[in-house]
Amino acid sequence: MRDEEKYTNTEEQLLYLQKLLDEEDTAALKELFTELDILAIARTLESFPAKTRDLLWVYIPDDVLGEVLAEVDEDIRADYIEDLSASDVEQIVRGLDAQEVAEVLDVADEEIKTTVYASLDQEIRAQVENLHAYEDDVVGRYMDPETVNVKQGVSLEAVQRYIRIHHLLDDESQQIMITDKDKRLLGTLSLIDLIKQPQEAVVDDFMDDLFTLNDQMKVSDAAALLRSKELHFVPVCDSDGLLVGQLNAADVLEITQDDADMTLKHMSGVSDEEEVFTPIARSAKSRGIWLGINLLTAFLAAFVIGQFEAVLDQIVALAILMPVVASMGGIAGSQTLTVVIRGLALGQLAGNNKRWLYNKELWVGMSNGLVWALVVGGISYLWFSDPLITLVITLAIFINMSLANLSGVLIPLVLKRLQIDPALSGAVILTTVTDVVGFLSFLGLATLIIL
Repeated sequence: MRDEEKYTNTEEQLLYLQKLLDEEDTAALKELFTELDILAIARTLESFPAKTRDLLWVYIPDDVLGEVLAEVDEDIRADYIEDLSASDVEQIVRGLDAQEVAEVLDVADEEIKTTVYASLDQEIRAQVENLHAYEDDVVGRYMDPETVNVKQGVSLEAVQRYIRIHHLLDDESQQIMITDKDKRLLGTLSLIDLIKQPQEAVVDDFMDDLFTLNDQMKVSDAAALLRSKELHFVPVCDSDGLLVGQLNAADVLEITQDDADMTLKHMSGVSDEEEVFTPIARSAKSRGIWLGINLLTAFLAAFVIGQFEAVLDQIVALAILMPVVASMGGIAGSQTLTVVIRGLALGQLAGNNKRWLYNKELWVGMSNGLVWALVVGGISYLWFSDPLITLVITLAIFINMSLANLSGVLIPLVLKRLQIDPALSGAVILTTVTDVVGFLSFLGLATLIIL
């Protein structure tokens, strides 16, 4: 690769890759994909639409294709696997660990799964089947089933010898698990203690305090715990305390990233599977559902407006100012909603602090409501020179912004209690509330004060 064609960031890399594709420079394309690591290849594939990805697959080295497939988004993996035979998939997953095999086979049909299962090493097959037995949204589905564990009462010297003979440690192993004869987790041993402590000592003497995750815990709850404790390695146990796997730094990062990604998508009414280059039909379908729901809520707001047709017919200024009321309430509520959903994701809201949050947001809403109500009222008076219209919009802005802040707290907390993801439907409900309250207060006050 010539020096002037070297890239220094992701955008330059994409531009360079597009240039090579336009020039059909196959030698340079092969060289580029040989230089990139697994994660970089996966992110590169995700940065192109399906037709371009089809051209790029042929340049990925065969020995890393399985790892790349395990890393890319699920819909991209499914599109690629769809055209492969069982023997092709067998070849791809050969040499992969259980987590990677499980990711690849997740999108394969049952016939291919059965055939590939039969070709796997017995231990890997058991681990893959165990991973596939978990629901997609629990910790067990993300964990690494391969652990380095030793029995209690063993000397540090024996542990070192055991690890060297069986080549157990890898780049991701950070601690050694200590279990009893039934594989019930008792504690963990750090690699530092394994090396620096007296070798005749037993592992029990240097066991660290336990923090574990249950394999059936919801991954969103686990993400909040991992963020709050800043953990990079966690043993995973079942309900009986038996060690079933571990979360390494990469697994922890994947959980937190997936949780943040899902929250962001849900707040905009986008499905979990949609990415930047998801096909048109798939994107349109996934977004259309929430657009339809939003349309229903919009008609509800329109119905409220329709009840005040008489006052709108007489006073045109009300129709001009009406969107201001709804907009100010919507923004105020969205600010609160975002803060509360983040607090829920981080596990910061529970018990008595919810009451404090209600009070705080009510006072924030009233404070901002008062300030901006006076500002809007002043502008309205300068515009229409009508003190009654000024009074109506001032009161309506104050009421809507105060209640919007309160709704921004109440809605996600209620949805959470009902076991509904607040990020998924909170914004739609909040928009409906602020629109209805805004129009009702504005037009209701106008009817009472002006007519």
